[in-house]
Amino acid sequence: MKRLEFKTQIAADKKKVWDTMLNPETYKQWVNVSWPGSYYEGTWAKGEELRFVSPGQGGTSAKLVEQKPYDNILAEHVAVINADGSEDRESDVAKGWIGTTERYTFAEKNGKTELTIEIKTPPSWASMFEEGWPNALAKLKEMCESN
Repeated sequence: MKRLEFKTQIAADKKKVWDTMLNPETYKQWVNVSWPGSYYEGTWAKGEELRFVSPGQGGTSAKLVEQKPYDNILAEHVAVINADGSEDRESDVAKGWIGTTERYTFAEKNGKTELTIEIKTPPSWASMFEEGWPNALAKLKEMCESN
């Protein structure tokens, strides 16, 4: 697995950053700069599975291993979602993806929130994150700081 890390400083408190990042409507706004049409289905609660979907392209399903409000989230990907909406946990593509983790950490310092995204993924998937996360985080920062 390759470890990737993305950070941003946001001039807003942790609650605002958390709420803006995870609210279904605002999630669509910031994530769409990197992954057009993407949204999620499910609840951001420990033990739950979330489906991250991009219409016509599929997506992924992840289980929330950890979730402490306004502090951190750890999600482990457990399936690939095919373009038709079905889940794949058996193909070579799915087996290459399953086990990828994403950790989101919210740390408040001097009235700002440092948001850290740590990803552990097979090297073949790294470029998707390296290309997408910086732009998505810039949009999230803009949204949090403009309201």
